[in-house]
Amino acid sequence: MAVTFFDLSSAAGLKNLDAYLLTRSYITGYQASKDDITVYTAVGKPPSAEYVNVARWFNHIDALLRISGVTAEGSGVTIEGFAPATGETVATPPVADSKAAADDDDDDDDVDLFGEETEEEKKAAEERAASVKASIKKKESGKSSVLLDVKPWDDETDMKKLEEAVRGVQMEGLLWGASKLVAVGYGIKKLQIMLTIVDDLVSVDTLIEEVLQEEPINEYVQSCDIVAFNKICKKLDPFVVTNVLKKLVMVNLNGNIVTSILRKSIPILARNIIDKRRPSINV
Repeated sequence: MAVTFFDLSSAAGLKNLDAYLLTRSYITGYQASKDDITVYTAVGKPPSAEYVNVARWFNHIDALLRISGVTAEGSGVTIEGFAPATGETVATPPVADSKAAADDDDDDDDVDLFGEETEEEKKAAEERAASVKASIKKKESGKSSVLLDVKPWDDETDMKKLEEAVRGVQMEGLLWGASKLVAVGYGIKKLQIMLTIVDDLVSVDTLIEEVLQEEPINEYVQSCDIVAFNKICKKLDPFVVTNVLKKLVMVNLNGNIVTSILRKSIPILARNIIDKRRPSINV
């Protein structure tokens, strides 16, 4: 059944077309056809962004005409005061575009896949390598463990909502940990919460001053204090540790000091080394 449109050069006509295309991708059927070309020609130019559906459809048909053309017949469309599209109107892409595509193909044929790298290619490779190196360095950035005291306004503050608001802060390099409520006095409790941060990505001062003590979280949070701030050390190579500690013992440092260091840091390794070296230690 033929579809009829009226005066697509007017605002009223475009409004009716916009409503028609609200639930459709094409004028008729499920693929672009001569009906779309007829309406496309009648519209004549890209419509205003006010007509969202018409603009979407117009840009799509315009792209099809430039790339592959439209050949389907369609069901028929009538536009009052406008002649329907003819077969010539719906031909394949414009000659200029086809020529440009052919030129691109010729350019591809000139590419030497096995030739030497150009200066531009070498520069691009160096930039990629630098980018990878920077990303690896970023991943190896140090971490810190922080214990925060988060204090409410008064004893009527909902501490559950306070904790939810705090944990709701999400950013790259921030990981919230365990928490507990600690009594302060007069029925008031504060929230003590652990967090782990990547030093290069998260500033604790910025987190407190610009996030936790600003809206909307400051509805519950009166202030925040850093209770503890510790760097997280990387795991030591046990072989390196063993060699260092052996040298400490061999230079006859005070046996009690060495023993204390060993037993506090790595008890099992300490016992093995001290038991083997004890006769040579001057106590």
